[in-house]
Amino acid sequence: MAERRDKHNYYLDIAETVLERGTCLRRNYGAIIVKNDEIVSTGYVGAPRGRKNCIDLGFCMREKLKIPRGERYELCRSVHAEANAIISAKREEMIGATLYLAGKFFDTGELVPDATCCSMCKRMVINAGISKVVVRNTHDKYTVTDVNEWIENDESLSGTLGY
Repeated sequence: MAERRDKHNYYLDIAETVLERGTCLRRNYGAIIVKNDEIVSTGYVGAPRGRKNCIDLGFCMREKLKIPRGERYELCRSVHAEANAIISAKREEMIGATLYLAGKFFDTGELVPDATCCSMCKRMVINAGISKVVVRNTHDKYTVTDVNEWIENDESLSGTLGY
């Protein structure tokens, strides 16, 4: 008999399915928020409702301008997966919840090995009251981050760009 999938990978598998709706030409992410073993909300990368997605336009402005990963998000058309999941959830459902995040490169379909929330999404995760973030590294391996680490180690004070 096959071994039962552990809970973190079960939810990461779902987040990986959610990312398939993403419309970014660089990297697509899927996020799900889980509390008390129930999925509260999901989110994927895409332009705001009513606006054209990069996949529909056929180009990414950040890619066109050769902007490095983690910089100049004001030029990105998309709302990030974590932000979309947070927007779709009630605050009381997020307090103490876990956010699961999986990312893949658009061109290769490979998992993003060092994925994490960008600085803007980290701030939203903190304010939403989410307590843990679990990020997929490989099909079976993941990283668990206590959101308090982001509060205590405020990268915005160091001037470090990227993520």
